[in-house]
Amino acid sequence: MTSRQAGDTAWVLDPILEVPHVVAAVLLTRDGLATGYTDALSQPSAERVAAITSTVQGACRTAAAAFADQDRAEVRQVVVESDHGYVLIVPTDHGTCVAAYGDPEVRLDLLAHRVHSQVARMGEKAMTAATRGSDGGAPA
Repeated sequence: MTSRQAGDTAWVLDPILEVPHVVAAVLLTRDGLATGYTDALSQPSAERVAAITSTVQGACRTAAAAFADQDRAEVRQVVVESDHGYVLIVPTDHGTCVAAYGDPEVRLDLLAHRVHSQVARMGEKAMTAATRGSDGGAPA
């Protein structure tokens, strides 16, 4: 399966689809805009999933902070289990999230490993791009 994308996101989402029983995945900004999605979703569905996913993640950050009696908390992942399967939401360090959906037969450990691996690759790629884009400290 290939990924539909607003940018070049296939390299992030396609490996997630290789996990057996994964149905769909979305790459989104933390404010709920879909920046890439897999073929199982239409654009309107991907946009709806992105908006809902952003809201869920924000609510989980608020809940985690409240339970810890803190002003804020970062969430490493959110897992939603339903009778239709699992939703896994993993934020990145640079303001985006990856959300993946697997049917009830998906191995959640494999899905989580793959999503976290792809999030780590996104971080490495962002750091490499920032290093290449720097001017080495030379004055302009």
